[in-house]
Amino acid sequence: MDQQYIIGRNPVLEILKSDKEIEKILILKGDLKGSISKIVSIAKDRNIPIQQVDKNKLDNLAKGGSHQGVAALTSSYTYSSIEDILSKAEKLKESPFVVLLDGIEDPHNLGAIIRTAECAGVHGVIIPKRRAAQVTVTVYKSSAGAVEHMLVAKVSNLSNTIDILKEKGLWVYGADVDGENYYFDMNFEGPIALVIGSEGKGLSRLVKEKCDFLVKIPMFGNVSSLNASNAASILIYEVVEQNHEQKR
Repeated sequence: MDQQYIIGRNPVLEILKSDKEIEKILILKGDLKGSISKIVSIAKDRNIPIQQVDKNKLDNLAKGGSHQGVAALTSSYTYSSIEDILSKAEKLKESPFVVLLDGIEDPHNLGAIIRTAECAGVHGVIIPKRRAAQVTVTVYKSSAGAVEHMLVAKVSNLSNTIDILKEKGLWVYGADVDGENYYFDMNFEGPIALVIGSEGKGLSRLVKEKCDFLVKIPMFGNVSSLNASNAASILIYEVVEQNHEQKR
């Protein structure tokens, strides 16, 4: 089984809260303060080996990132299926709410979007297999560990996936500069698939054509666009607001 190191205090804490298999925890020698002591306590309760290491070891594992004195060796992220995501909504007796990412390449953006989606109760995130960021250590860190609680599906063709979601009764909304302002009579109630385009190019042509509706966030300043993760956050919570009675 493939393995990877998860770095950072919040990501490691979230991993420990899950059922994921953890081979060992590495902590900086002499650093047993604050949340590190909590990590050590949980690891001991789960009989997970704890190894104290020097700073160079953690620096090498983090590859320039901030490890905050801790890392966990665990199995690689397990992707879900579209069926898993829709089944989750059904079990919760909620209208499906899915976020599709059309070519998000920055793992920090992917992590930030997953974090927002998890906080908002999104049932799953769908990403392409190619030419897009995948779930990596950086994504774990950027999501503050939220990725461990989010179903992420990886698909070969996003356009075909949209067709599948439509067949399941979801309405597909694409974030695009050619769309209608999201807060003017835009109905986000019911089963929703929200599509966010790439950082530079936005939605690809085929994906854009597949959307039932195009929506935009109006810009009133000198800058003409928002970061992809910021745009996703605004639209995700607009969907939540319009469906708040259904949220747990």
